[in-house]
Amino acid sequence: MGLPVVLLSHRAPVSFRREGGERTARRGAGGLVTALVGLAGQLDDAVWVAAASTEEDIAVSREHQGEDIPLVMDATPRIATAEEAEQGSGTPCLGIRLVDVEAKAHEDFYAVVANPLLWFVQHGLYGLSTAPVLGQREREAFEEGYVRVNEQFAEAVISEVQSRNGHALVMLHDYHFYLVAERVREKCPDAVITHFVHIPWPGPDAWRVLPKDMRERLLNGLLGNDVVAFHTERFARNFLLCAQELLGLTVDLAAMTVRVGGRVVSARTYPISIDVESLEELAQSPAVRERADRMEAQLCGEGRQFLLRVDRTDPSKNIVRGFLAFGLLLEQHPELIGKVTFLAFLQPSRLDVQEYIDYVGQIGAVVARINAKYTREGHGPIDLRLQEDFATAVAAYTVCDVLMVNSIADGMNLVAKEAVAVSRRDAVLALSESTGAYEELGAFAVTLHPFDVQQQADALYAALTMSEEERRGLSSAAARVVRENDVKKWLDVQLADVRALLEP
Repeated sequence: MGLPVVLLSHRAPVSFRREGGERTARRGAGGLVTALVGLAGQLDDAVWVAAASTEEDIAVSREHQGEDIPLVMDATPRIATAEEAEQGSGTPCLGIRLVDVEAKAHEDFYAVVANPLLWFVQHGLYGLSTAPVLGQREREAFEEGYVRVNEQFAEAVISEVQSRNGHALVMLHDYHFYLVAERVREKCPDAVITHFVHIPWPGPDAWRVLPKDMRERLLNGLLGNDVVAFHTERFARNFLLCAQELLGLTVDLAAMTVRVGGRVVSARTYPISIDVESLEELAQSPAVRERADRMEAQLCGEGRQFLLRVDRTDPSKNIVRGFLAFGLLLEQHPELIGKVTFLAFLQPSRLDVQEYIDYVGQIGAVVARINAKYTREGHGPIDLRLQEDFATAVAAYTVCDVLMVNSIADGMNLVAKEAVAVSRRDAVLALSESTGAYEELGAFAVTLHPFDVQQQADALYAALTMSEEERRGLSSAAARVVRENDVKKWLDVQLADVRALLEP
């Protein structure tokens, strides 16, 4: 591409820890890390700016005086030696810059503004008759947390761009950093700046929950980019409508652009996907196959089936209504009692935020109630596991009969894509129409309406009783879509658009 690349995300591709007195480095999970590490590995000059999230991250950052840390990104990442870090050494290295954020500022930035405020607004989670209640605490957290932390990360990005003579592709990620682009553009006008928003972007009325000055600063910050990107066309269109209605700017919905002074900002759609090859390799590994075989023997066969969900305990995931729908299914179809197990892998999430703590309690209560009512011969119908175990989740993907994704709102939802890519039992996808993934996979899924538990119960029944031929057709078609639109294609399309911007 010719330009050096500066990446920014809140989460780093590697985290450092102390184990047994020794420093260890662990590579981050997920398709985004894989894709961006792969991109950086193809470039002569790339650096990834991220937050120092552990005490050992902070120690490493201070040892390198806040500058770039060269990493060898093998299966077990490590800091490169001086010889390996030399350009032309033959050892592919990725530079990371870990930003050490003062604890109080980060608390305000992350636990008061980014989560829950921006997350709840963008996922439509507030019951507006009672929440949110915005006061001095939130105002101070925005100024002293979100704004200050965005400025700190912007300065780190600016430093990296300026060290490359002001010419670089800056790729910003997610809702944590809406104010960065505007500041970078002020100091580095020759940079090409893109921002990918990984969560939903609602229409103008949703943003009116925030005070006028706050929402305008967020929008103007994003308009410092050349390209603002989303998972779906609906989210991209909503962004342009916000620029039109909340800022009074001129938009072109046919071209998907907005004019900002003498500049034109593009809103683009790039539906993210997964690293199919790596996931298939994991699914075929002996450890995962052993777990899958054991799970299949326990939960399948002899007329038994199992329903699966894999989620964080986030209110946007709609877990409580999903269990209520399952309980209704058993009530209305008692012949399924003892024949269907609902296996739920739920990773506790953001337990420093009260709304998330309360939601975990609601999940536990509804599961206890359904299990108490429908337990037979010591076996409850819901097997709830509050844990993060990706290998076991992948094993479950391969042998489940139905995967349930009933989110209230989701930028994409990669669980849906992971499951259909590795299923060996033609799993039926029961998918919320409110997920980004629905645009690609909805035609090959049983549709769920996230607020209608009766409809969800009926849809689950249809999925569980579907003919083998229909199951096979839907499952194979969904898997084909995911394999053709993998995470490499997601990244390649973005880079092609950047090249077009660079053409005279």
